[in-house]
Amino acid sequence: MTETEKMRAGKPYDTSDAEIVARKELAHKLCVRYNMTSETDTDARKEILAELLPHTKAGFYLQGPFSCDCGDNIYFGENFYANFNLTILDCCPVHIGDNVMIGPNVSIYTPVHPLRWQQRNIRKKADGTAYDYEYAKPIAIGNNCWIAGSVTICGGVTIGDGCVIGAGSVVTRDIPPDSLAVGNPCRVIRKITEKDDLEELIGRD
Repeated sequence: MTETEKMRAGKPYDTSDAEIVARKELAHKLCVRYNMTSETDTDARKEILAELLPHTKAGFYLQGPFSCDCGDNIYFGENFYANFNLTILDCCPVHIGDNVMIGPNVSIYTPVHPLRWQQRNIRKKADGTAYDYEYAKPIAIGNNCWIAGSVTICGGVTIGDGCVIGAGSVVTRDIPPDSLAVGNPCRVIRKITEKDDLEELIGRD
């Protein structure tokens, strides 16, 4: 396996690998370009995102600023919307379904570092190149989800269809479909049902 294949498969990989470094450098440059464009400059934004995020469906929108590690490990569904300051560290695949809304300052992190410093610390090759060994875990967010502001989603998590994740939550475990979940660590509060219709919550005219 190449180091890129190891990274995407969730195996320990060499962070100094030339292919990985080149893709990350390109992604970071494209993020800077995107974040410097006006939201009304739709043609320029579309061109940048076509190179940065090749696996997207129709109707997705990134308010920006936006940051990612690689970009080509992110899969956005149809009608995706993200508010300000979305960060996705996509060393492993990040799959996001259709009709997902993301609030400001949300972070989605696939990378995992060893717990023992003896394996975690930066080391050097014979030629002086600095590197470390990391691995990552994929993240999946289902269809029709709302991820509120300042949520952090950690590697290995799957969020089922129709969920709402409350503001400021840190999601460290799977969330079943149609759940309202909040907190640090994020826990399911209850199911979302017909009783949560707007008419039930705020009354009918």
